[in-house]
Amino acid sequence: MADTLTITDNRTGRQYEIPIEDGTIRAMDLRQIKVDAGEFGMMTYDPAFMNTAACRSGITFIDGDQGVLLYRGYPIEQLAEHSDFLETAYLILCGELPTEAQLEDWTREVMHHTMLHENLKKFLEGFRYDAHPMGMFLSAVGALSTFYPDAKNVFDAGSRRLQMIRLIAKVPGIAAYAYRHTIGRPYVLPDNDLSYTGNFLNMLFKMTELRYKPHPVIERALDVLFILHADHEQNCSTASMRNIGSSQVDPYSALAGAAAALYGPLHGGANEAVLRMLAEIGSKEQIPAFIKRVKSGEGRLMGFGHRVYKSYDPRAKIIKRMADLVFEVTGKNPLLETALELERIALEDDYFVSRRLYPNVDFYSGLIYQAIGFPLDLFPVLFAIPRTAGWMAQWEEMLTDPEQKIARPRQIYVGSPPREYVSRDKRR
Repeated sequence: MADTLTITDNRTGRQYEIPIEDGTIRAMDLRQIKVDAGEFGMMTYDPAFMNTAACRSGITFIDGDQGVLLYRGYPIEQLAEHSDFLETAYLILCGELPTEAQLEDWTREVMHHTMLHENLKKFLEGFRYDAHPMGMFLSAVGALSTFYPDAKNVFDAGSRRLQMIRLIAKVPGIAAYAYRHTIGRPYVLPDNDLSYTGNFLNMLFKMTELRYKPHPVIERALDVLFILHADHEQNCSTASMRNIGSSQVDPYSALAGAAAALYGPLHGGANEAVLRMLAEIGSKEQIPAFIKRVKSGEGRLMGFGHRVYKSYDPRAKIIKRMADLVFEVTGKNPLLETALELERIALEDDYFVSRRLYPNVDFYSGLIYQAIGFPLDLFPVLFAIPRTAGWMAQWEEMLTDPEQKIARPRQIYVGSPPREYVSRDKRR
């Protein structure tokens, strides 16, 4: 017997057999349910897409109850231990881990495209000295669509691959230029003899030395953080990338929109909010009073809980271990003791445990970024750099999916019924 859902419409007494596939029913199968033939038909109402699957995807799998995160079937813990960011980006985009020869070619291609057009430098120089780096970043990414008009050929596989390489190669340079613009330092050209993350650190922090040598622990920590942030299923920014891309616009424009979604404090700005919370708490002694305020609804416990994860975020466990290595190099972040004590108290408190509020990826990542020397305003940009790989993979998957059309959600109209226009002199 086929898997079906039997629905009885108590308004009419009619029954409907709806096929079940992959644990879902198709929303369009509900359209046949209607009282009168002239009706539009039944719809689902799902604000914020809490329980609606909008696509089929083979990129990222999350089991929020068990704390599992897989990229193309590979556990995030194994990738964080054994892989580097460019290899993981190749996996996400191509579906399989590369051979040594493929990885060598891929790395060479990406690093070949790290240079930014001189006009883009002038574009960034037009921003105020105190402009937010994320505003500069998403503007510059959008501007790239005017530099590469061939990107409009979205159904040309060769063109799509070239844009993926260009974007992954250029977003660290855009981020570094935005950062150095805000602190008034000259831009640093890429050094393609360095690794992907090593070159990024070079473009950020190089001063007067002839060659910049990143600290291997910092370089590796940034690589791991980039791996952890490379993709995360259908979150707000990824859904934005797919929705915008469904209009068949070029990927630079779509990615600028995804970056704009990431800009928000509930998404890419969450780790910044964690640091502000820890600074506001001030010390371990103040934590009980802070917890009491949170329970009474007077504050929020930032960095705990997740829309998907209902257990400990697997990325948070990896970052917590990485933090110890980083702090051996940089010295302990003064907020670390407060963070550790806050985590300990929260994980022993029934109020938070019963609500399944566990630390997420943002709780410790901000402490590492701050220890490395990144300003708070740069945090969402540091999120956008690795997520570019995930956005591009999701974009291509959407374009090549024969079931996908231009995104067009329905609404429930709650406005006025039809009425006649009233001239201005007769309005009350």
